[in-house]
Amino acid sequence: MTEKQKMLMGILYNAEDQALIEERNHAKSLTRQFNEHWEDKGRRNYLIGQIFGSLGKNVHLEAPIYLDYGYRTTIGSDFFSNFNLTILDGGGVEIGNHVFIGPNVGIYTANHPADVKRREKGYEWALPVKIGDKVWIGGGVTILPGVTIGDNSVIGAGSVVTKDIPANVVAAGNPCRIIKEAEEGDRYGIIDEKNGQQSIK
Repeated sequence: MTEKQKMLMGILYNAEDQALIEERNHAKSLTRQFNEHWEDKGRRNYLIGQIFGSLGKNVHLEAPIYLDYGYRTTIGSDFFSNFNLTILDGGGVEIGNHVFIGPNVGIYTANHPADVKRREKGYEWALPVKIGDKVWIGGGVTILPGVTIGDNSVIGAGSVVTKDIPANVVAAGNPCRIIKEAEEGDRYGIIDEKNGQQSIK
């Protein structure tokens, strides 16, 4: 069994395997081009199509971005991420539709052994991260391996998400915990459909 196969299975593998190093170097090359040519919309769109496993429509990422593999991340439609999005995606990252991500967010699927001997030799394992539809992730959030965030939820700025967050909640803190159920009135700038005016709730 190859180290890549082990990685895909979510079991202990050696990240210093040459084939995996080459894949990460390829991702670094693509993301470096994206970060250097962010003003060229056509080239930028071409590059993100080469970087990610799959993309929906209307996907916008502010440069710079950083990824381990790139092809292990899928993104749905109507996505926006602010500056300095970092995704370590060996375990796979699935991002739904209508997701908004603030600046300086890290999504990490890789984990390392507590055993220093194995850690020094490059061993790790990777668990998938899943982010549902219509999720808002505030600035400076860290999402750890194996976490799922449910549809419509909000993760407050600076949170460290160590466990699953269900759908339809506002959660924040270190470790991230549920603050309250998400309600229509939690949103700012709600549009009054009758008269088209904006009001602050």
